[in-house]
Amino acid sequence: MNWDDLRIFLAVARAESISGAGKELKLDPATVGRRTQRLEDDLGTPLFIKSPQGYQLTESGQQLLTHAEQAEQAVTDAAEQALGQGGRLTGQVRVGAPDGCANYLLPQVAARVVAANPGLELQIVALPRVFNLSKREADMAIAVSQPSTGRLTVQRITDYRLHLAASRRYLRKNPKITGLQDLKQHRIVGYISDMIFDKELDYLAELGVDRVDLASNSVSVQFNLLRQGAGVGVVHDFALPSARELVRILPDKLHLTRSFYLIRHADDRRVDRLNRIAEALTAGLRAEVARLEALLDTKGIQG
Repeated sequence: MNWDDLRIFLAVARAESISGAGKELKLDPATVGRRTQRLEDDLGTPLFIKSPQGYQLTESGQQLLTHAEQAEQAVTDAAEQALGQGGRLTGQVRVGAPDGCANYLLPQVAARVVAANPGLELQIVALPRVFNLSKREADMAIAVSQPSTGRLTVQRITDYRLHLAASRRYLRKNPKITGLQDLKQHRIVGYISDMIFDKELDYLAELGVDRVDLASNSVSVQFNLLRQGAGVGVVHDFALPSARELVRILPDKLHLTRSFYLIRHADDRRVDRLNRIAEALTAGLRAEVARLEALLDTKGIQG
């Protein structure tokens, strides 16, 4: 068995499909299927259960997965040592993040990191769900809560604040808001309730609001609905400087605090390049949240 066989096996296991693995490896799906079948023949045991839903690992496949990931880590470690690039960060790194962080924080941070390391390629994957690092959907991920399972390391990055907000135009045309009870008279913008992928995102429930008039699974869509004067919703303070037409509501009475966490594969802690990229992203995000929140008027009230 060689590394190339294991590389194809890992891609199929993570993509749960031959076509997905082929796309990732830049190989024809027929080639991937043929190589996978050859590996099963060589080992004398099926590694996958094929179904309309995709390729699922058998017990033998699960056992091989552990060894294949160890081999992958060994190859990565050897490549890191062979590079000997000193202070420069190079290669490709994929970072998964919830779309609020991905839209309003990571672009600035990633731009600075890449500008300082021209050989580095950072990929930002913004998805409104939890990332599966065991399938290598990303090399590291930013989350709003700490995972409870998996061989992962968790590092708290920073706290961030959220407030109720609306556009000045909307507030001028609708009844004043002096407390939570007044929200009954207003259109509410928020998440689609059955698509909230993390309890930390259930902001409105924490505020005692039990209805949503305009909903999306995307923070950015909610943000733009508010910019269009659609209603009242919960907004990240760090996003507000990008939309001067939005103002915080009852900032001295109502606010929420959440945290960002950096999630990584446990084995990746041995890879110096990934450690340094993680440090750069963590420091950058911490500084960017502080910078953007400081831009807000501490007396931000209804316009």
